[in-house]
Amino acid sequence: MDQSVLSTALNFVDDVTAAGQIRSANRILVIGCSGGGKSTLSQKLAQRFGLTYISFDRDIFWMPGWTERPRTEQREIITEMVARERWIMDGSNPSSFDLRLPRADLVIWMQISRLVCIWSVFKRWIMFFGRTRPEMAPGCIEKIDWEFVRFIWTYDKKFTPRFVTGIAAHAPEVPVLQLKSRRQTRELLDLLGTPA
Repeated sequence: MDQSVLSTALNFVDDVTAAGQIRSANRILVIGCSGGGKSTLSQKLAQRFGLTYISFDRDIFWMPGWTERPRTEQREIITEMVARERWIMDGSNPSSFDLRLPRADLVIWMQISRLVCIWSVFKRWIMFFGRTRPEMAPGCIEKIDWEFVRFIWTYDKKFTPRFVTGIAAHAPEVPVLQLKSRRQTRELLDLLGTPA
């Protein structure tokens, strides 16, 4: 999507402004591609600022054995979780933006390159080989396959327009911070006095 369209549709903020908003935020939504660092950043911010960490994959989307939770049940869980006073949620599913975005004080959009995301997913697979990582539902053994790699490779083209449309429709006034590199993410954490 054209960057000029993005800049007029959403309320983008810079790192310094976002750092100030993170310090006072009660509810933060972290979105982006698999392997982009959503869970890692979310957990660091949750610990630093006393926010409840909600993993969309673990707490809402997946059930044991990589079974997808029924959509109606997902929406019931989301409704209950976003009603809470303080949280940070990592998860990109735009079909639930209508529930999640209006409650968010800030959106952090991880727009890390697809090559970095694929590399990160491979590293994660090696690190958790034969096990379930903490951000996943029990019984969801870490895996990688061609379909998942293709999903990451085409993610930006498919989801960027949906993210822009969803944010513009459900929370156009909510500040959005784009993080486009690991370096920028580290710089944000430095601004917040949080170890990278």
